[in-house]
Formats: sequence, structure tokens, C-alpha cells
Amino acid sequence: MSRSPQRLILLLALLAVSVTATVPAGAQGWPAGAQERPARTPAAAAPAVATQLPPAFPRAWDRLSAELKDTLQASGMVGSSWAFVSDGKMVALETFGFADLETDRRVDESTIFHWASITKTLTGIAIMQLRDRGRLDLEDRILHHVPELREVHNPYGPMEAITLRHLLSHSAGFRNSTWPWGGGESWHPHEPTRWDQLVAMMPYTEILFPPGSRYSYSNPGIVFLGQVVERISGEEWEVYVEKNILRPLGMHRSYFDYTPYHLLKDRSNNYSVRDGVATAGGLDFDTGITVSNGGLNAPLGDMARYLAFLTDAGTEEVRALYPEVLSRASLEEMWEVVVQVEETPTFRESMGLCFFLIDFGDARYPGHTGSQKSFQSFIYIDPGTKTGVIAAFNTTGVGPEGVARPATRAILNGLRERMFGEIFSLFR
Repeated sequence: MSRSPQRLILLLALLAVSVTATVPAGAQGWPAGAQERPARTPAAAAPAVATQLPPAFPRAWDRLSAELKDTLQASGMVGSSWAFVSDGKMVALETFGFADLETDRRVDESTIFHWASITKTLTGIAIMQLRDRGRLDLEDRILHHVPELREVHNPYGPMEAITLRHLLSHSAGFRNSTWPWGGGESWHPHEPTRWDQLVAMMPYTEILFPPGSRYSYSNPGIVFLGQVVERISGEEWEVYVEKNILRPLGMHRSYFDYTPYHLLKDRSNNYSVRDGVATAGGLDFDTGITVSNGGLNAPLGDMARYLAFLTDAGTEEVRALYPEVLSRASLEEMWEVVVQVEETPTFRESMGLCFFLIDFGDARYPGHTGSQKSFQSFIYIDPGTKTGVIAAFNTTGVGPEGVARPATRAILNGLRERMFGEIFSLFR
């Protein structure tokens, strides 16, 4: 039986229990919003903090996590989880709220979130694998592998000028969105479900700037790289990545699009909140032909295994498997600056090959964010200290007067900067 909107409001209200203190809006690096700090909920059980961690880590982590939980409660977030990884181990894990309101199922260490555009890093690794195996070159023209793109209008020169490297670094000049128009109606598919739908749009697609001249995020550009993987390997993108990345790394509870039956009990729903009423977006949705761009689902434990690989951490036995996935030299090549993204008062962001690079203080943090349906997430690593952070949220929303509530993107950005400044820095 479905819940009434009033019941959903009540459940969200229960997350924001009695007030014990007040804090200024926007304090501690969080976005302006609620003025009050609700009582802290008990932290979820987490793996014991190893003795080799910096002495200041437990207190810094607990303080940051308590303040984040206060913000999530006050803002109406339905569910979230975040974790810190050091030397291949998940040394701290926090959970908040509900994975599914309909069944009163809370977020726990097994909850499976959708990671959206973080999937792009897998596509980049797949391309680098094929490069290292002699199947392609990063300077290959995309038309050599996907000749259908010849129909795209390029006012800056021939389409032959666009290379795989341009696509990997979001500097090819393609638009951001998969659809050139539409996609906003409830009866529209979430994403194109077939390759021929994208091909049909190519005569209506244009290159927006000279390839290689600057950065502009492009979802279809990564989909075209997914086609390269499929055409060279002879397998569907999901099959190739499962065989060549997920399975070797032990990410056995990770998958794409629809949830296997035995994992449904752990799958997080996603919620759109409007004026305090949460509406479920459904446990599953089809990313279609864009799966290489944003189809990954996984629990935080599997994402910690991925970060262990990226940071070359873990036992000798585990680390011995990493070069079979991708050599360290090729990973580090992916973290070299190709094009600048933006510079803020606190950090500089650049683009490598399917990884964003954030220079914060004296450190560089490769990583990626994800946003699809009402899921938002990020991963970032510090390769030098073999550490990393993972975070996922299952809610977005709009409050009175059209103000974002919960302001998930602002919360995510605030958490990310505090992780750089207060947690990662302890390990340097």
C-alpha cells in the first residue's frame, strides 16, 4: 500500500527531532538554510579506526559527520552515506536516514546507491585498457571508430579533427545533454534507449567550439567512447566493464541499470522533495544507450574497493591484481591536466582523462561527481597518501519560493571542501 503525502511528511519530520542548539545559516561550510541544529542521531556502526591513522582523525571525522547529519536532518534529506578510505580500508563509515520510505528501510552499510557520472571514470579506464593492449591510440580520430559522427555539423573544421583524447577530456565541443531537445515530459524516456536514436540526432548536432580549445562537459561525448569500447571489444559496454574492471577488483555487488533480484533488499530509492513532501523516483531506471555515461549502482563497500585500486592500496595479494586492470603509469596519465575547468577562491579545477582534478592547498585530488534522477554523489582520492572519500545522497528538492531544499548540490560541495581542508590534510 502506498504512503500518503502526510505520512511522508511525518517521516521526514521525525528525522528533524528536538532542537538542542542553534547555529548560523551557512556555518561550518554548509549552505544557508535551516537556522537550527537538531539533536544528533547515533552514528552507524563503522569499522574500527586503525591505530596508524593520524591521532586527530577520529575527533575531526566525528565533528564533521555530526554537523553534516544536523544539516541533513534540518534540510529534509531522506537518506545519505559517506565514508573515508585509508590504505585500502574503509576506516570510517556514516549512514543517515532512509533508503526507502515505503518499507521503512534505513540506510546501512549495504545500501546500494546510484553513482551516475562517476561511471565515466570506468569508461575512461576501459579506453586506457584498450590503448595499453594495442587496440587503439588516444590520438585516433573518433570517426575511425564511430563513422556515424560524420553527420555532425562542425563549423570549425572537419570532424576528422576530433580525437579520443578530446572526448576523454570533455574538450571536443559537443553539447552537455544527451538530447538536443525535449526530455522534460513524463512520457519521454529518461535517456535514449537505442543507439539509432542518437544517430538520428546527429544531423541536428553541432560542435560548439574549436576542438581542444577549452573545456565543456559533454555526456554524449562519453557515450561515443562507450561505442568505441563495444566496437573494439565485440561486447556490450556493461559486459566488458564487468569482466575487465568490476570482477577483477572484487566489486561483486556492483551492476548497471536494473537491480538483480538478490540485491533489491539493499537498493536505495531516490526522492524529490517539494514543499516538504517526498515523492519516490523508483528503485530502478534505464540509462539505455547512455549506460557508459551514468549507469553504475554500487554499495559504498564496493566503491571503497575501487578507491583502493585508484590509490594502489591494500594487501600485496590484492595489489598484485591491479596492473591486470590498468598500470599505475596509465592511471597517473589520466590525472594529468589536459584543460582548465575553473578557479575559485579556494581551489583550482582541471580536467584530465575522465577524471576531474582539484588543486586544494598543496594537494591534487582526482575524482568525479555524479548527479542523476535525485541521486548525487562524489569520490575523490589523494594518491600520495593512499586515502579517499566517498559520499552519496538520495534526495533533491525545492522549498518555498523555489529555493532548493534540500540544497543537495550545495551540501555536497560544502562536504567536499571540508573533506579536503579538514580530513585529507591530516594525512599529509
